[in-house]
Amino acid sequence: MKKDTHPEYHSQAKVSCACGNVFYVGSTKKEMAVEICYACHPFFTGNEKLIDTAGRVEKFKAKRAAAKTETKNKATKKAEKKEKKTTKKAK
Repeated sequence: MKKDTHPEYHSQAKVSCACGNVFYVGSTKKEMAVEICYACHPFFTGNEKLIDTAGRVEKFKAKRAAAKTETKNKATKKAEKKEKKTTKKAK
């Protein structure tokens, strides 16, 4: 192998999980932080755990509903303005 072409390899790289679990692996990084590990992942533990309380689909549906009501409000205001103009012309 050529010298200085490959990154430094750490055989005891520290990995810290958000659940508090710490373990060591081989890596080119000396330390890493992860959100889920084998000690807290639902697949390995058998327990269901909600990671994201408001998921992407729910956020999308909420935005869609807000946009829909905003569109209805604009349409209602537009109709009211049109009605006022026609009543003024009729007088």
